[in-house]
Amino acid sequence: MKKIILDNGLRVVMEEIPTCRSVAFGIWVKTGSRNETSEDNGISHFIEHMLFKGTDRYTAKDIADIFDGIGGNVNAFTSKEYTCYYAKVLDDHLPQAVEVLSNMFFHSLFDPSDMSKEMNVILEEISMYEDTPDDLVHDLVSKAAYADHPLGYSILGLEKRLKAMDPNSLKEFMSRNYLIENTVISLAGNINEDVLDLIRKHFDGFQNHGGIQATTAPIFRDELIFHKKKTEQNHICLSLPGYQVDHENIYAMVLLNNMIGGGMSSRLFQEIREKRGLAYSVYSYHSSHLDSGLFTIYAGTAPGQTEEVLKVTMDVLSDVQNNGMTEAELRRGKEQLKGSLILSLESTSSRMNRLGKNELLISKHYSLDELIARIEKVNLEQVQRVIENTFAQPFAMSMVGTNDKTITGFRRDQLV
Repeated sequence: MKKIILDNGLRVVMEEIPTCRSVAFGIWVKTGSRNETSEDNGISHFIEHMLFKGTDRYTAKDIADIFDGIGGNVNAFTSKEYTCYYAKVLDDHLPQAVEVLSNMFFHSLFDPSDMSKEMNVILEEISMYEDTPDDLVHDLVSKAAYADHPLGYSILGLEKRLKAMDPNSLKEFMSRNYLIENTVISLAGNINEDVLDLIRKHFDGFQNHGGIQATTAPIFRDELIFHKKKTEQNHICLSLPGYQVDHENIYAMVLLNNMIGGGMSSRLFQEIREKRGLAYSVYSYHSSHLDSGLFTIYAGTAPGQTEEVLKVTMDVLSDVQNNGMTEAELRRGKEQLKGSLILSLESTSSRMNRLGKNELLISKHYSLDELIARIEKVNLEQVQRVIENTFAQPFAMSMVGTNDKTITGFRRDQLV
């Protein structure tokens, strides 16, 4: 891995993989729904869409035709803390991919008619999301955990706020947030240092400097949110505080999550699905942010089984709290984590993502050996400390279903 800072201050991180013929290229911006207000919620995602709608050089169809014509992929995504525009192409086609993506980044038109059409597309995306209760419930539990903090905002935004936006709104937001200090170029694949000439050619003119927007760490709220919707299942999430992205306990937390609900051998999967057949989908996950994190459990089950699913979940967590993790579970979890990490490094896209995200969020890059050493360093005592910290307060909770009878009587403080 190499990190280069261009004369204008733009950071470039790159990894040469000479055994492959592809290159993954990404433009990462440290801006997402967390950087929004209640008035402009959804604007980061709106900008992401609009960068594909035409530039001073290319129409939206031109962009699609170019990447289809070279057999490449181009896309983007917005998260709570960053936005990424990326392409994966054959090494021979990298110059064209960089030229088009940089043109989209700097010279998108934000035509009002295109903006109106794309707003309708996003509203359809929101409608589709709200029609998918097993997705919606995760947004709601973030709101239950973070209340009015921006980390509790929806990435897609709200219809009322989106309709109030115009081209100037998007351009002004970009001028405040799409700063050199907030931006990273990431590449992985069949490249060498000559690629820097290509990056300089298209990004040396980037001169938008500014002060990085200050963020405030959220305070965890143990709130309950119920969303009434006609569904065949109740969709439930329970959340507790986790750890920030580079916390010293992050791997102990990941191993604990794997044991509780991270796979088919996890305790929740075995007890709820395999032994009792109470749910098709039941799992847990840990999400990390710059200064905080959430440990979340999800289950979807029939209304008549909801109470039993919650009881079994609490029994599993109580056993974890009282008896901790076994040595066998710790070893299996480490092997699982190392395996998924090593397998992910076989993809140029995964490597590009890892480089870009690490540089953007923590400005650190660990080698594979360093990561494995950090995983191996975790012991049962550290996991036990994480268990004690995690279950130290009531759950935040969300449910999407036909009625809230079951969850209103559920004690969310029973592990405290």
